[in-house]
Amino acid sequence: MNVLDALANAWDRTVVGRVADLHRMPREAIVGSPAGILHRYTPLSGIDPDGGAPVLLVPPLGAPDFAYDLRHGCSLVEHLLQQGRTVYIVDYGPISFEGRSLGIEHWVDDLVPAMVREVAAIEDSDVHLVAWSLGGVFALLAVAAAVQERAPLPVRSVSAIATPIDISGVPLVAPLRPLAQITGGRLLSSVYRGIGSFPAPMVSWAFQLTAVDKLITKPLAILSRLDDRDCLAQIEAVDHLMNNMRAYPGRVFGQIFHLMLRSNELASGALRLDGRDVELASVDVPVLVVAGRDDVIAPLKAVRRLVALLPGSPDVRYATAPGGHLGVLTGRRARDTTWPELDRALADWDAEAEPAASA
Repeated sequence: MNVLDALANAWDRTVVGRVADLHRMPREAIVGSPAGILHRYTPLSGIDPDGGAPVLLVPPLGAPDFAYDLRHGCSLVEHLLQQGRTVYIVDYGPISFEGRSLGIEHWVDDLVPAMVREVAAIEDSDVHLVAWSLGGVFALLAVAAAVQERAPLPVRSVSAIATPIDISGVPLVAPLRPLAQITGGRLLSSVYRGIGSFPAPMVSWAFQLTAVDKLITKPLAILSRLDDRDCLAQIEAVDHLMNNMRAYPGRVFGQIFHLMLRSNELASGALRLDGRDVELASVDVPVLVVAGRDDVIAPLKAVRRLVALLPGSPDVRYATAPGGHLGVLTGRRARDTTWPELDRALADWDAEAEPAASA
């Protein structure tokens, strides 16, 4: 261990108060509503635009939108801007009690399509959707629902990172499914209906529970890596994210529990929303599927199932990368695995779209 580096890092953690640079990439609000605000990130000076389609980042519920912009040096937003991409993100904001009646169909039928069309109109281009976790479900179902309604969205591709499709492949959840089926979920239903949401502290606790071994050994890990500033900064940035988790609307949580956990509907290729089946087979754009090898929330089997459910897509790519649920998106190793994989896919699909645009 480098003693001087360790002392400097210990000083910054204890006296200065932080090691990580948590300043967010500059952005401006484009359009907004109580349901969500569309932001556009400021291009980096000295970086020429790459000419590719713009990227719209679709967050999940529960996690703050800065999961895509975790910290300086380990930010997917920063990386995309460095590649010359035009980057947008939709921020749902904290879910209030008034939003307790919102269901998944709100994101699938209304919010995501509206934001896609807004970006496409501004940029006069199709849009790449890049989504993490439940955001991937929103993005894929939004594309599928629009096709089924014969009003396809101007989407060039969808990249779904750590998006669980087959809940039977989630070890933490699988043992609970028989119990949920027997009880019908009545106890849990009464809780989230009564308080209107699945509270933010419980969301944070649930995420931390999936990595309880790391939580227990974290003090030892910090001491053993005290001279590794990048490692300490990542731990600090993840802690900051966990302390800012957001609540799930009660109805969305109920749908996730009943349709996905109990019935595992999505694993069959469709989800029943607002009285009709939205089928993943209707997705007609290229899709990149990325799974984390150490992800216990969306393990390989739960994510890989998506590949077989996209017969309508002209190009389905599947890749794995090291890291847990957040790590596969924006961990330190994601910089050399997930991000280059995403870069290649977006560049290829932009190149394929050029001849059609010229014609």
